[in-house]
Amino acid sequence: MQRTTVRAVVVATAMLGLSVPAAVMADWEPTKPVEFVIPAGTGGGADQMARFVQGLVAKHNLMKQPMVVVNKSGGAGGEGFLYVKESKGDPHKIIITLSNLFTTPLATGIPFNWKDLTPV
Repeated sequence: MQRTTVRAVVVATAMLGLSVPAAVMADWEPTKPVEFVIPAGTGGGADQMARFVQGLVAKHNLMKQPMVVVNKSGGAGGEGFLYVKESKGDPHKIIITLSNLFTTPLATGIPFNWKDLTPV
């Protein structure tokens, strides 16, 4: 039961930067460390949540590979969003996001849309 809850937290807080059908993802196992991209600097809410999720994944051995938190701050989250967008098809990169997923492209005009990511 606890393992299911932890997975639900991971699923609810992360988005994959790839286009893979859900049926395929259900059986997917990482073959190298998974980059958990934070489109913000260290210490903020998104960073704290990602590090909390990272700790749960490690504590409960939910993945055979480590999850590495990578902060990509700048442009109100734009740097992180573009970084993951450029990695489309790489299942070893996930991103945590907040409302800036929608507001940053509107406010800045960066070539990114929330539809560029696949929600998990």
